[in-house]
Amino acid sequence: MRKILVVDDNPDNQDILIFRLRRMGNFELVAASNGKEALEVAARVRPDLILMDLRMPVMDGYEATLLLRQTEWGKNLPIIAVTAASNEEYREKALKVGCSDFIAKPIVDYSVIGRKIQEIFASRAA
Repeated sequence: MRKILVVDDNPDNQDILIFRLRRMGNFELVAASNGKEALEVAARVRPDLILMDLRMPVMDGYEATLLLRQTEWGKNLPIIAVTAASNEEYREKALKVGCSDFIAKPIVDYSVIGRKIQEIFASRAA
């Protein structure tokens, strides 16, 4: 079963995303509330994908992504930035620090996430 780590400091956003992911497929879902916690959880559970908010307290998603990319197990891990910081500058910065893709919040059409997840898992299986 594929593991997805959802990282978001807003509990409502985190709950909604987890709810939607449960309806999309048979995933093991884990959550973290900031980048520091995300690093700890990811090291423990070794997710197959991370959905990472970028603006969070304690440690933001940019720094967490940079640090994940420095680990042997995290250097090729798919990380999708999911953030309300949605202008082109934030997108470019997210991709520059190592995010694999970018989705702007609020998410109106959750099938976008579903398609991206399918593409990532299909490409990794090939």
